Amino acid sequence: MNVLSCEAARLLVWLVNLYSIILLVYAVVSWIPDLRGSWTRVLASLVEPVLTPLRRIIPPLGGLDMSFLVVLLVLQLFISPAISRLAFSICYSI
Repeated sequence: MNVLSCEAARLLVWLVNLYSIILLVYAVVSWIPDLRGSWTRVLASLVEPVLTPLRRIIPPLGGLDMSFLVVLLVLQLFISPAISRLAFSICYSI
């Protein structure tokens, strides 16, 4: 059971990091129109459900979408460290 919990925690860490990368790629694609293609719809389907509710609360500031930055900061400053600590405590418990 401990091995399964350890792998699940590691998967969560990996998924948070992957989602952060997807957010960054989506931001770059939104700034450079020449990179847009049909594959950007897949990115949008992953990112927009998270960003849209935040955009209602946090309006664009000077043309910049701050909701993207808020999501990325929350992921990297709060969620990722918490999940990493959880994974460490599960995987390396004595």
